[in-house]
Amino acid sequence: MEALEHFLPQVWFVILGLFLFLYVTLDGFDLGVGILSLTSSDEESRSLLMTSLGNVWDANETWLVLVGGTLFGAFPLAYATVLHALYIPVSVMVGGLILRAIAFEFRENSIRSKRIWNFAFGAGSFLAALGQGFAVGTVFEGIAVDAAGHFVGGMWDWLSWKSCLVALTLIQGYVLIGSTYLVMKTTGALQKTHYQTAKLAAATTFLGAVFITVSTPVFYQQIGDRIFDPPLFYFFVAIPLLGTLFVGLLLRSLYQEKERTPLVWTVLIFLLSFLGLGLIIFPYIIPPEITIYQAAASPSALVFMIIFIGFLIPIMLFYNIYNYVVFRGKITQVHEGD
Repeated sequence: MEALEHFLPQVWFVILGLFLFLYVTLDGFDLGVGILSLTSSDEESRSLLMTSLGNVWDANETWLVLVGGTLFGAFPLAYATVLHALYIPVSVMVGGLILRAIAFEFRENSIRSKRIWNFAFGAGSFLAALGQGFAVGTVFEGIAVDAAGHFVGGMWDWLSWKSCLVALTLIQGYVLIGSTYLVMKTTGALQKTHYQTAKLAAATTFLGAVFITVSTPVFYQQIGDRIFDPPLFYFFVAIPLLGTLFVGLLLRSLYQEKERTPLVWTVLIFLLSFLGLGLIIFPYIIPPEITIYQAAASPSALVFMIIFIGFLIPIMLFYNIYNYVVFRGKITQVHEGD
């Protein structure tokens, strides 16, 4: 029984990480496209960007529901504490997601107010990404808790220059994956534009990631002590080196004007970032105090949830894959009101 109590939280930590990765990757390009829509020069370009998302964006956001459900069911203490500590960033994120959903639907049925709803969709995407960035930065930096794992910090603990840096880097990452998605989905002048935005976003994301990687052992003593001990040290060295290689290959594919390869390299960069973040945080679910073993639900609850998730994950993956297969191909024509 003791072995099961140790093993099950690890399984759910991996499942939670998988759901987070799928959400950030899939809804990430949605948010990136939304942010890029703010820079579109004309209504036709914005319409093409919106059309590229029309049949996939709502399915992508279902992974966020699974993230919240998994955290609530598998790690209830973490769910309560994290939401308490991140009330403002989470509210900003949810408000942004609601705004972009409303704007998307109203824009499709509006004739005179498209410019307003275009801006609302872009602003909602930016706010959602900003809220997520501050949340990730705060969890990474650490949340003040008491011995029972309850939040004891202040209302504005999430706001610091380090969480700002993480938020801006995440936004640039979303712009990067949104740009590479649009490179794959568009043609002509619009595609050329997003080759350029992808190059710029790749450079800014890389610079932000380098600074975060280098500064982490300096500003977070507990993390620094862990990552310089084998075997984590070897991963800490290998992951940045691989990340640099992937960024180089991404830039090469962009300069060669490949269409699908840039998105592949971007997804691999996201995956590598998640692996690095997971290795640094593990076994904590509320850094730097509460571990996954302290925050986990009872073994019976975790086993029951695994059975349920075992049926749900294949259905979700099939639905998403089917969606992308059916609506694959270029967006070359605007269909207003479809």
